[in-house]
Amino acid sequence: MFVIGTAGHVDHGKSTLIQALTGIDPDRLREEKTRGMTIELGFAWLELPSRTEISIVDVPGHERFIKNMLMGTGGVDVALLIVAADEGVMPQTREHVAILDLLGIDTGIVVMTKKDLVDQEWLDLITLDVQESLEGTSLADAEVVAVSAENGEGLDELRTTLDKLISELPDHENTGNPRLPVDRSFTITGFGAVVTGTLADGSLKTGQEVEILPSGLKARIRSLQVHEESLDQVGPGTRLAVNLSGIDHADILRGDLLTSAGWLEPSTAFDATFRVVRDAPRPVRHNHKVTLFAGTREVPATIRVLEGTEITPGSTGWVQLRTQDRISVVRGDSFVVRDTENTLGGGRVLEPNAPRRKRNDQETISLLQTIASGSSEDVALNALIRIEPATSTQLAGATGTNSAESTNAVDVLESEGRVKRLGSDLDYAISTGGWQRITSIASGTLKQFHILYPLRQGMPLQDFRGQLKLKTAPFTAVLHSMIAENLVTTNGASIGIPSHEPSLSSSADAEATEYLNLISTDRYSPSTERPIDIELLQFLSERGDVVRIGGDIVYPADAYAEMETKILDTGSGGNEITITGVREIFGTSRKYTLAVLEHMDSKGLTRRTGDSRFVK
Repeated sequence: MFVIGTAGHVDHGKSTLIQALTGIDPDRLREEKTRGMTIELGFAWLELPSRTEISIVDVPGHERFIKNMLMGTGGVDVALLIVAADEGVMPQTREHVAILDLLGIDTGIVVMTKKDLVDQEWLDLITLDVQESLEGTSLADAEVVAVSAENGEGLDELRTTLDKLISELPDHENTGNPRLPVDRSFTITGFGAVVTGTLADGSLKTGQEVEILPSGLKARIRSLQVHEESLDQVGPGTRLAVNLSGIDHADILRGDLLTSAGWLEPSTAFDATFRVVRDAPRPVRHNHKVTLFAGTREVPATIRVLEGTEITPGSTGWVQLRTQDRISVVRGDSFVVRDTENTLGGGRVLEPNAPRRKRNDQETISLLQTIASGSSEDVALNALIRIEPATSTQLAGATGTNSAESTNAVDVLESEGRVKRLGSDLDYAISTGGWQRITSIASGTLKQFHILYPLRQGMPLQDFRGQLKLKTAPFTAVLHSMIAENLVTTNGASIGIPSHEPSLSSSADAEATEYLNLISTDRYSPSTERPIDIELLQFLSERGDVVRIGGDIVYPADAYAEMETKILDTGSGGNEITITGVREIFGTSRKYTLAVLEHMDSKGLTRRTGDSRFVK
């Protein structure tokens, strides 16, 4: 399905034309009907002569409502530039054309309305003026159709022309990740939250779990409706209403993005190509404060000019936009910026969630040129280096592609030796440079640990993860690959270098033997009188000679194993395990009995209920 959007100066007959074409009044607000002008976005639909059905978005033309116009142009396939024949090109006509040009909307029709109010000579002059004003813009080749909504003249020609344009449009690309910029959020009694918008990408289906960005709230699709018809699934380019369960409509705002969960991280900074409109009243300077419009979102932002100090009207440049609030954009998205009164320019997103770039730096400019014109593999590698290790889904969110495309890019990069896959399922990827860096950090960290603690088998696993600064899932993938390459060895609790073998000096060995003899004298009540060096005790524990129960109580390993087995046998069949009963079995004090039982609780072998325990 395709979406048609109106554009043009206030009171040039946009809404009247839409009603004449469709029979639907797009002005839905009481104030709009009272004042006779469109304030908010209006919506209608039309069946063309070929039986193709299209959606229509009617935007306001008054300069005070230009931000609503901007929110309505997102997702538009064909523009209807409305120019009243009795007035011709006006200020908002030019600004709307500039916006359409910035957004790259290059398919459209110039509709000369109010044809019945002028003669043919005047109409020809106005038509020529319109065509001259469109020179050098994306609508330079747009066909002109003159109509009268009052008597219906020209409406059939407009429908036929529109039908021909629609038939020549390519199908919408589907990258697999649905993105619905929300332009309305409301509630219907008995149904709950409803949002509307134009599906920019991917598909949606009933029952699907979705995420609302940037809040991160989750919901489920209860139903989908297109032109008052319920559907089970819709594809990209469709204007629709989505009924959601599990969320209140007040928690969804215009400008939010409805998408599938877990792949897209909202940005507060993104790199972009940027063009200043020819009629801009001033250059765009470094640290220019603007209002950013992307999708249906409006947010204050600052433009960082990355090359030079300003971009003059009619010129292009590299910029980074830093936003006051998080905004959900992907690579290739179009945007527009305005100051308090004027549309200044716009461009395309190159890299979401971009790091702060060094200005007037050739390396920065070369990188941006690569991102802008490089292959999908170059784009994927650049994004991967910034977020590695990363899954294909995470990489898709960073590059604005789908998981399949990201996976293909990683496959190519791996075959070229620029990327390494990690983990037992090879679900994570890291650049070869990133892998060298992380293995170097791991090796250096473990070598230093072995120098400081030569008697230990290795560093505690969680401490090692902290040194690598990785979350649990990517750390597990990294660890698996390090083990596979024999870079590290682990017993599940600690990690070390394979070549490291703890050994005791003759004096330490003598001390250890004496200590083991001491605690073995009374196997079930080992002596706690003689302290032992903590590192030596850790060595004996890791070697399996002793079991540290807690505090200063240390058992010979075979004695503790015997006690644990007998206690579990006592509790077999659901029998109660008591402190008194355990003391009688081993002839030991309450202190030792309680320590052993609490240790078994911590291992998950028993559970405590009051003063008794039971086998789990």
